[in-house]
Amino acid sequence: MKKIYILLALALIVTSACKKSFIDLAPEDQYTDESFYKTPEQFNQAVIGAYVKLRDVMLNDYFTCEMRSDNTIYQPYPSNRGTAYIHRENIPDFTNTSTNSYVNAVWEHCYSGVSRANVVIEKLADASFAAEVKAPIDGQAKFLRAFYYFKLVRLYGGVPLFVKTVTNAEDAFLIRSTADEVYNQIIADAKDAIAELQPPAKFPQSGLATKGSATMLLAEVYMTQKKWAEAETLLNTLPAMGYALNANYGDAFAVTNKNSKESIFEVQYLGGTVLGVTPNPLPFHFLPRSTNTAIITGIAINNSSTGGWNTPTQDLIDDFEPNDARLDASIGIAEGTYNASDLFVYSANKSIINYTPADGKVGVPYIKKYIHQPFAAVTGSSDNFPVYRYSDALLMLAEAQNEQGKSPLAALNTVRDRAGLDDITTGGQAELRTIIEHERRVELAFENHRWHDLVRGGKAVQVMNAFGQRLKQEVNYLTPDAYNVTDYKLLYPIPQPEIDMNPGKMLQNPGY
Repeated sequence: MKKIYILLALALIVTSACKKSFIDLAPEDQYTDESFYKTPEQFNQAVIGAYVKLRDVMLNDYFTCEMRSDNTIYQPYPSNRGTAYIHRENIPDFTNTSTNSYVNAVWEHCYSGVSRANVVIEKLADASFAAEVKAPIDGQAKFLRAFYYFKLVRLYGGVPLFVKTVTNAEDAFLIRSTADEVYNQIIADAKDAIAELQPPAKFPQSGLATKGSATMLLAEVYMTQKKWAEAETLLNTLPAMGYALNANYGDAFAVTNKNSKESIFEVQYLGGTVLGVTPNPLPFHFLPRSTNTAIITGIAINNSSTGGWNTPTQDLIDDFEPNDARLDASIGIAEGTYNASDLFVYSANKSIINYTPADGKVGVPYIKKYIHQPFAAVTGSSDNFPVYRYSDALLMLAEAQNEQGKSPLAALNTVRDRAGLDDITTGGQAELRTIIEHERRVELAFENHRWHDLVRGGKAVQVMNAFGQRLKQEVNYLTPDAYNVTDYKLLYPIPQPEIDMNPGKMLQNPGY
């Protein structure tokens, strides 16, 4: 009889548990996908998550864009031949394969950003609050989705086009869309962002994407497609939004002048060790590899495992005109010697102007425009990373005008005037095209534009092969197959893991 009561009691417990949704796995003290996306504040938090992936992209973007060009090289590290170093060296050497982890990381981070933007866009459509509150959230998410896809299509060509959240395996394994289809989506998103976002309310700005950010993005898309008139129209709308050049070139990068009137969009960082801040580690990457960088950074930074990348080339240094104020603002010289471990021992921080090495010392150029104290321990700096500046807009405007047979001199000389250079007063279209290309190179050095500019101008193969021949005469660490640039290398290979996971559907770019 006692056993029967025990069984009855157990039955009552189970029944009671079922009535209380015992098998409901959603924790009552945490948000779920269904409970979170309700308020504007929650959607703003979600869209910030899509911004965060920009920082991850920046950690690899300088390899795939700036170091792929004639602007920068790496410091050799013969003492360490680990895969991580070799993969990073392979990108500027044009010897990378489809298994290169740093090229593949750009793909992964961009798609992670797309995924986060897709969630915001999709959930926002069903939100119950007012349309005017939705608009800036939707505009930011679509700007970011367009930005990530623009990065992907220029680096890899046609890619799978995800414009909704993935809820099943079939949705996760898409074939590659054509480049034109990807561009159509980018243009649609950028146009929506322009319509939904507002110009900067004040300067300094908040750091969030604005109508100006989306306008600049769409203008660059049109420039890439050689739709010069459409790009010109968009670029001419920026002055009315309040954008202008700072008085001094270096002001655009100062941590005390973030998100200024010259900033159209920049990736945000905040130095320090307080919980929640995210310092910028890139300045340490761009210094000579050492156990102590205090002479330049002010505190003893050991960047022996992260430094030595994105070193300015002599080719770029020589391209600056005499008395160009941008040279000293952009590039400095770390003076010292290399030890037996191939690490640099700093002895002085020198100006690049009229530099001559001291006896027994070598001078290594470094990117100066992102070096601003104080640095926070070993975590990084407060330097933001520029994506779009107003000087970039002016030079794109000059290019678009010149390609249409119009005079580009007003926009071009506005940039040159600030650099302390004489105005360009005459020149045919071909001559002006070369002048504008030069101006973009020195004005936007180390901002990850040079490779895309070379590809857009149809000069990447010619310029990089010639640069490689010169570099092989200057250094002794390049392999014979380095800088063997052909047309197929204008695109990176599709990451091998993507092909392995989607065999027969995900096709590799030709040549790889």
